[in-house]
Amino acid sequence: MNADAILEVEGLSTVFFTPSGLVRAVQDLSFTLRRGEVLAVVGESGCGKSITALSLMRLVPTPPGRIVSGTVKLEGRDLLAISEAEMRDVRGNAMSMIFQEPMTSLNPVLTIGAQIAETVRLHRRVTRAQAWDRAVEMLRLVRIPEPAQRAREYPHQLSGGMRQRAMIAIALACDPQVLIADEPTTALDVTIQAQILDLILQLQQQTGTSVLLITHDLGVVAETAQRVVVMYAGRKIEEATVEDLFEFPLHPYTHGLLGSIPHLAAISGAVAERLQEIPGMVPALSNLPPGCAFAARCDRADDRCRADVPPLVELRPDHIVACWHAGAAS
Repeated sequence: MNADAILEVEGLSTVFFTPSGLVRAVQDLSFTLRRGEVLAVVGESGCGKSITALSLMRLVPTPPGRIVSGTVKLEGRDLLAISEAEMRDVRGNAMSMIFQEPMTSLNPVLTIGAQIAETVRLHRRVTRAQAWDRAVEMLRLVRIPEPAQRAREYPHQLSGGMRQRAMIAIALACDPQVLIADEPTTALDVTIQAQILDLILQLQQQTGTSVLLITHDLGVVAETAQRVVVMYAGRKIEEATVEDLFEFPLHPYTHGLLGSIPHLAAISGAVAERLQEIPGMVPALSNLPPGCAFAARCDRADDRCRADVPPLVELRPDHIVACWHAGAAS
């Protein structure tokens, strides 16, 4: 095990058995999350990011889903090899997750304070009063005003931003080593998005928790992460430091994602620049084409791309990519 690694994922594959066929949601995914690091996983909707998060937490609905291969090692302990009872002790304790939509994740018939206190009592030997005090403390930590009063309120009584803060409070209540944030700002307006991201980063720096940030927003990645994994059609196609990825993107798909970001000069009218678009759509994971899954949308694709899946290779220091024409893409 890498001494600097807190979470090591190797060869992870998750599939869904459906009436329309086998859906290969995640294929042979490998990456390492280091201690105290923010690692971003990016890609369009349907690329396998959220299923990756659910696989790490062993929350993939079974049936129809199943993790068919790979290892997920948290400090050397393979989470895919332990019992469900042992895994329940890991969830919310050693590894926590912030979900996309808090209204579907929070229990509508329990107060916010009760839901945080429940997590604390599940993993720590404390009294009800101590767990409640911890719940109020966590609400204060995530900057919810009047935390003692808010702890007695129900999810529907809070705004969207407050509900997301409450989700963060639940996730961090037991000081996890790894925090998975699955597009934690999707349903929020831009101002609240910035506040939530700042909050996650500040708490991460205070606690030393390692963060796996799942997003489709490369602007968020530039401001928050140290390294990036780019996924497409269930596979990792590029991985690099944030600086290297933005300066030297090697995969045509990464080029397309970066080209779709508005620039301040273009917005202000100083430069007449059309945003780049990636033609087509992510292929159905139940009917993936042979060869490179991006070939149908790529202007560099040739017969080899359409026939053979490109392997991941390191073309620059700590910068790996799966593309037959990665040199040309740079």
